[in-house]
Amino acid sequence: MFRMRIVIIAVFILAVAVAVWATNHPLKDVNKKVSTVSRTEKAAAAADGQPSTQTAVKGDSTMLMTDYRVIPFKTITGHDSSLADFHGKVVLIVNVASQCGFTPQYKDLEVLYEKYKDRGFVVIGFPANNFGSQEPGTNEDILKFCSTTYSVTFPMMAKVSVKGDDKHPLFKYLTEESPVTGEVKWNFSKFLLDRQGNLVARYPSETKPLDPKLTGRIETLF
Repeated sequence: MFRMRIVIIAVFILAVAVAVWATNHPLKDVNKKVSTVSRTEKAAAAADGQPSTQTAVKGDSTMLMTDYRVIPFKTITGHDSSLADFHGKVVLIVNVASQCGFTPQYKDLEVLYEKYKDRGFVVIGFPANNFGSQEPGTNEDILKFCSTTYSVTFPMMAKVSVKGDDKHPLFKYLTEESPVTGEVKWNFSKFLLDRQGNLVARYPSETKPLDPKLTGRIETLF
């Protein structure tokens, strides 16, 4: 009986100690503060238009929702990149090819880039072999062709697919999920993004890089 009383007293003292600790360390308040900070940081990032990732809970699983501006791709020389590297710039994405009737547009794309680059504009070329097999070469072949034939200095990315089952995730977003959807129909299609990375306009292959419709729209984004 004596031992039983000691055990009961010990359990009682332990229960009181736990209750006192819980009073002085309110977990709900801590979680609330963490949640508030998280919401504040996300709001700040959204206001600044910066690329980010978010998590969403669905049922018992947590899913990662990736901002299309952080979808990875490779430069033509093999370095990691994404649209986040061009945050704050007006961007013209073009799916290019070396053996196409529109290939001479490389010249005016370079002129366009030189004209506006100091104002925060960039052309990004994505070689693709989807149409008429008109981009059959390696990344090394493409880079040599662009630099020697058209003196291209704007950023060139590694060859990707812009159509079909193996479509690159960035072009999947641009053609299927963006505000201006629709499949790429041929080489030298053009996607114009504002400084926050929002797709604001698309232009077909036939629209030349120095067409006033394109340059005029670019001017409105500075």
